[in-house]
Amino acid sequence: MKRASNASVSRVAASKGVPFSKNPVLAVRLPVWRSRVVLFVLFSAFALLAGRAAWLQGLSTQFLQKQGEIRYARTLDLPATRGKITDRDGQVLASSIPVKAIWAIPDDVQEAPPEKLKALAKLLEMSDAELQKKLDSDRGFVYLKRQVEQDVADQITKLGIEGIQTRKEYKRFYPQGEVATHVVGFTNVEDVGQESMELAQQKTLMGVPGSRRVIKDRLGHIVEDIESIREPHDGKDLTLSIDSKIQYIAFTQLKDAVEKFKAKAGAAVVLDVHTGEVLALANWPSYNPNDRTALTGEQLRNRVMTDTFEPGSSLKPFTVGLALDTKRVKPLTLIDTGPGYYAIGDKVVHDTHPHGVITVQQVIQKSSNIGTSKMALQMPPQEMWEMFTKVGLGQQPKWGFPGAVAGRVRPYKSWRPIEQANMSFGQGISVSLIQLARAYMIYARDGDIIPLSFQKVTEPPVGTRVVSAQTAAEMRDMLEMVTQPGGTAEKAQVPGYRTGGKTGTAQKVINGRYSQSKYIGNFVGMAPMSSPRFVIAVMIDEPGGAVHVGGDVAGPVFSTLAANVLRAKNITPDANVTHIIIPENSEQGKM
Repeated sequence: MKRASNASVSRVAASKGVPFSKNPVLAVRLPVWRSRVVLFVLFSAFALLAGRAAWLQGLSTQFLQKQGEIRYARTLDLPATRGKITDRDGQVLASSIPVKAIWAIPDDVQEAPPEKLKALAKLLEMSDAELQKKLDSDRGFVYLKRQVEQDVADQITKLGIEGIQTRKEYKRFYPQGEVATHVVGFTNVEDVGQESMELAQQKTLMGVPGSRRVIKDRLGHIVEDIESIREPHDGKDLTLSIDSKIQYIAFTQLKDAVEKFKAKAGAAVVLDVHTGEVLALANWPSYNPNDRTALTGEQLRNRVMTDTFEPGSSLKPFTVGLALDTKRVKPLTLIDTGPGYYAIGDKVVHDTHPHGVITVQQVIQKSSNIGTSKMALQMPPQEMWEMFTKVGLGQQPKWGFPGAVAGRVRPYKSWRPIEQANMSFGQGISVSLIQLARAYMIYARDGDIIPLSFQKVTEPPVGTRVVSAQTAAEMRDMLEMVTQPGGTAEKAQVPGYRTGGKTGTAQKVINGRYSQSKYIGNFVGMAPMSSPRFVIAVMIDEPGGAVHVGGDVAGPVFSTLAANVLRAKNITPDANVTHIIIPENSEQGKM
């Protein structure tokens, strides 16, 4: 009915000549302001859209491009090759070989066929459970294994598992293995030096890695190179002072001695008298740096550099040398050592055998504690302390080798007479083997001392005077007497060459007390005595059985090592072979 009514109204309006646009049916019943509000809202929305479009396209270009690149562009690191380490003659001691790191995007690998995952686990030398544990990670990136050999990485790539990727890296290889490891050291999985020269020269060896920008697809495959940001710069090669032939000789001789005497450990070092170069540094136990899965602390310890011990009688030449240099005694000055014991206050100093009245020369040859003590007590403590520190004892080494220890020399102001006497023959003072070897260079070099170097030296260093050339010559004569008949180190003789040195036997300190069963035997010597070229120091820690004195356990190692070194370096013999007398069962060398 309503529709019919409207139609009749329209006809009536039309019959009266009313225009269509004024037709009452079309009359707006809503308020005018509402339409205007709607129009304003629509206009504002379009204005905001236009403003946003202008902002994004005109002012936020860099931001949008960056966000886009995050989704398809990657910056890849280009590893630099670590520099090689060689011995003084160019023989490689450490080099880097290319390997691959295997990594995964866990979410992408989950759909991989089980048989391919089994094959992957086998190639990675891990169980299926271990592999699955890594792939269950909630991270977007996970390493499956580092430093995988190239042929194995190629087989993994051929599996074609989505989400499994490889990355180029380097693995350090050490051709000398356990022989030179305490000199060379090793790197970790990130190719960062961890021990010895690998650590000391990290900045020189590591180089500078580069980088490049690439475009990757959603599967992680590189589809285009964008640019090279920085070219990698390989590390510099490092030439050590070590002589591989001498190093091998030192290592094998030391190892044999430790096994022969059933000792806990041993150490040996060979120094070039002319240049201060370390030609060999050996320790036993040792380890293979190419396989460190079973590495222990005992194997890792660089005893030449980090272990300190009381040197015992091998320190006597410095007390006697000081007495000679200050003109308090002469080589033939007589000293009464009495019946073999000497009271200092309420303490007593003993000799292993009564020597009676002997010369200063014989004090060294027979290794008399009493004779050394009497000379020491003629001198102010300060003079002895200065002598010890001048040759580097108790001082922090500055040889660029990590872990080198300072040893201990107590301040002279606190020395009591008995303590001064004890220090004169190597008790109450601690040194490292390399410190002791370097100290002996003052007698091999006519009274001066030079820095040590673990890198090849091109120009001989300038020495610092410690004692006079005359004192050095007199001490060389005395040290040579030690290896001759009647001395404490007859087993340190070398056929065809004149040798000299000093034995040392010290009781180990266990829980603050001197042990009655555990000793350290050492010998420091030089050769050839006509013009010393090498200083060789040997230390045997806790030799088992009845033989434990330095002359018997360390002297023979010196003899064999020195003989091989002298011949390897073509040093002209300076002695008649027939003059060599090495007794089978020497009772000498008790100190």
